[in-house]
Amino acid sequence: MNEVLRVYDVVVIGAGPIGENVADRTRAAGLSTVIVERELLGGECSFWACEPSKALLRPVVARADARRVPGLEHAVQGPLDVDAVLAHRDRMAAYWKDADQVDWLDSVGVDLIRGHARLTGPKQVSVRTPDGGTVRLTARHAVAVCTGTGTALPGIPGIDTVRPWTNREATGADQVPGRLAVVGGGVAAVELATAWQALGARVTLLVRGEGLLRTMEPFAGEFVAEALREAGADIRTGVEVTSLRRESGTDGDVRITLSDGAELAVDEVLFATGRAPRTADVGLETVGLTPGSWLTVDDTFLVDGVDGGWLHAVGDVNHRALMTHQGKYQARIAGAAIGARAAGTPLDASRWGAHAATADHTAVPQVVFTTPEVASVGLTTHEARRTGRRVDVVDYDLARLAGAQQYATGYRGRARMLVDSDRGTVAGVTFAGPGVGELLHSATIAITGEVPLDRLWHAVPAFPTISEVWLRLLETYRDDPRRLP
Repeated sequence: MNEVLRVYDVVVIGAGPIGENVADRTRAAGLSTVIVERELLGGECSFWACEPSKALLRPVVARADARRVPGLEHAVQGPLDVDAVLAHRDRMAAYWKDADQVDWLDSVGVDLIRGHARLTGPKQVSVRTPDGGTVRLTARHAVAVCTGTGTALPGIPGIDTVRPWTNREATGADQVPGRLAVVGGGVAAVELATAWQALGARVTLLVRGEGLLRTMEPFAGEFVAEALREAGADIRTGVEVTSLRRESGTDGDVRITLSDGAELAVDEVLFATGRAPRTADVGLETVGLTPGSWLTVDDTFLVDGVDGGWLHAVGDVNHRALMTHQGKYQARIAGAAIGARAAGTPLDASRWGAHAATADHTAVPQVVFTTPEVASVGLTTHEARRTGRRVDVVDYDLARLAGAQQYATGYRGRARMLVDSDRGTVAGVTFAGPGVGELLHSATIAITGEVPLDRLWHAVPAFPTISEVWLRLLETYRDDPRRLP
């Protein structure tokens, strides 16, 4: 087959949102850039994770909100229109076609090669194209590995025989399973459990730990668990799956044996138990790294252990913050740093500098699109204690807000603000309740901007909105008897 040789300033491996943003920023810096992708441009987020999962969840959340609004509650008591929801999901996933993404790459002047890319040495990449040909690429300045992650399936006896769902099957299914077991208690597990329970599946959530959303404030998981149970889901905590088998060939029940001796029969089983880096077959061994490993980076996203300052790892593959929005932030920083190095411009890699991803350590925002929503940024109470940070914990019942009462009858929710005791700034915020996702960016700005609490007093929230929680949190902090003179 033909072999083609090409030279670019920058080679990007992986055309998900992170790779696309790296390429956009390096091209904006005047660097010739090529991006290589073996699946669909837009990656996991666009086609098998963020976009289709939120499309499944939006009708669920909207119906739950409407059921708590006087005058609407009786109009939305029936089941969801499953066909309409799945059709909406298909539209939001662009029918699993990436023509729009290709057009966008063309518009910013980034070349595209479809195929499987592997490093073959310093600044060298070989691409096996779908027609069996080979394209050999040389990067003058940088190679960025943006290959993301895939589902990490546990080594449970029988798992290979039952065709388990991963996020891809769970976001792309065209029928509602009658009985669905969801293994895991993290964000993906609770979101997909929420969606499929509302669409008509009988969901059983199997959680190894003692609660849901264990990396967040405990009350967040408690609110979500309560809502799932009210919706009809069965949540079993403190259990592990010990074996699996599918009866009667390919269409029979999946039989799940649990560590407590119980056995469960379901139509499908979804594993949402973690992610693994897609680095097993990208040629890491040719540059002294271990195939299949996470890629450790500095704050400019140079990979540790590789000489010459040319190899970057951006997004989930570096294991810093496995979320699309944070990966795109990393891509903006990495692209700017690559551009500065290529131009011989000094880097500003100081805290909050133009070439340092400081937010990865300080202000990572996350929304869990369940009913109720959960939103968090910065430290949790557990993390503050683990790292020895001195914080004051301020809690407020969101149901006490006039804006919450306007939002929904019987509103239930909670807010927690952590105040850095030494600096008088916000160190972390967690909200749980309907509609709280839209509160998150204000919290992110407060933390990123290191806004003193005495200045936050002058940020006046509109009445009656749920954002008035900021005033109530500040008043609660001010009026705490432990802080009065």
